[in-house]
Amino acid sequence: MNVIGGYFTAGPLAGEFSFVSYAQIPKSTAQPARKTVAEQAAKHGVAAEALGVIDSDVLLAFVWLLAGRPPEAPADWQRERPLEVWLDNYSVHKSQRVKEELPRLEAAKIRLCYLPAYCPDLSGIEPIWQDVKYRGMQMRSHKSVGELKAAVDVALARKAIELRESVKSLAGTA
Repeated sequence: MNVIGGYFTAGPLAGEFSFVSYAQIPKSTAQPARKTVAEQAAKHGVAAEALGVIDSDVLLAFVWLLAGRPPEAPADWQRERPLEVWLDNYSVHKSQRVKEELPRLEAAKIRLCYLPAYCPDLSGIEPIWQDVKYRGMQMRSHKSVGELKAAVDVALARKAIELRESVKSLAGTA
């Protein structure tokens, strides 16, 4: 599974957790199959559009989604409030494609910030991933990639609700 997510820690969206997951079909050491992507996906119980990896284009599409940019937005669209997106140093996060998009992001009031190398403990989203992985998914084995993806999506959706409700309850006690 490949998952990308964002968690708002402050501002009007505080407590919101968004994610997108993609399944990856296990690679075989046998002779390469002559099946289409759709056929391979169906064999593993997952939709073809749910297959993939987190590459630069997926990352950038997700950043624009987090920023709230509508698909039909004009080229000069910008946020009302600035947005900082904190990333670790995964190669995709610093790719040439991401560097090329920086001027457009900055013009839209979106700033990409990077954590120091080898400091995952400084990432605010790491505890969310750990909680989902170790507490949110008690069942560790699945019969198909499709079942695994469904379980991951359910656990992440539950966590999103939990985070939203915990921020609401904190706001209610203030």
